Amino acid sequence: MLEGKVAVVTGAGQGLGAAEAVALAGAGARVVLNDLPGPGLDAVASRIRDAGGEAAVCPGDVAEWTTGEALLRAFDGLDILVNNAGVLRDRMVFSMSEQEWDTVIRVHLRGHFVTTRLATAHWRSQSKASGRPVYARIVNTSSEAFLLGSPGQPNYAAAKAGIVGLTVSTARGCARYGVRANAICPRARTAMTGELMGPAPDGPDPMSAERVAPLVVALAGPAGERITGEVFVVHSDVVAVLAPPTVRQTFHAGGDGVWRAEELDAALAWAFTADPPAAGFVCEDTLPLASSTFGEDR
Repeated sequence: MLEGKVAVVTGAGQGLGAAEAVALAGAGARVVLNDLPGPGLDAVASRIRDAGGEAAVCPGDVAEWTTGEALLRAFDGLDILVNNAGVLRDRMVFSMSEQEWDTVIRVHLRGHFVTTRLATAHWRSQSKASGRPVYARIVNTSSEAFLLGSPGQPNYAAAKAGIVGLTVSTARGCARYGVRANAICPRARTAMTGELMGPAPDGPDPMSAERVAPLVVALAGPAGERITGEVFVVHSDVVAVLAPPTVRQTFHAGGDGVWRAEELDAALAWAFTADPPAAGFVCEDTLPLASSTFGEDR
């Protein structure tokens, strides 16, 4: 399915990134593995090679420009980019430190930007040289945290919302060159989420990272040509495509067509009556999609 293609996977030393890298290699891709230096990367690379695949290790901080450049050089080309690297620094917004905010935004959002910037420039150059679109796939990693407005994760939720914006903008701006960019919101039991989800059950784990990887392979494959600028929720036996935001209600100024504060106040008063008010721009539709979710049966 992906024979001869080169795939870069960030955050590939464990968890989701490792599962995605192994699955892409199993589909025939040559895989470039990125994460911070450590034994995890070598272990994943060995696993791929032992199964007959080809893997290169490229450790480094994904938010650094030089790391992004090294990823493109590892196999002298690029067809598939899977942005997965991330960290957590959970805290309520009123007690979050500047460093806790900056670290999460940097790794998630800047990390996605650096690789996307370099990859799309590479593909644009190839497309202009050949006079036709190239084979180019981006799979970004967002989260349901941006849908739910996770109270203890303002940095993470903001970064993941930004990644969706980056994904859609990339899909629209680079379509002519052959780039197909999509985002996934995965749920999986990993080192990063283990405390939230609890221990794995006996037997097959419905929330294993391996349950997410098939969607990544599908979006990276030939069928991904027809899919771009979409956001998916994926976990267990579920793949759900999110609808874009919709307009809930519209208000028009009367008279001369210019709103005045007291008129607007009166117009909005009947539409927002909850006491106390609750956050309205929240999507909880994804929560009950599977019988097993955050470590508990529904």
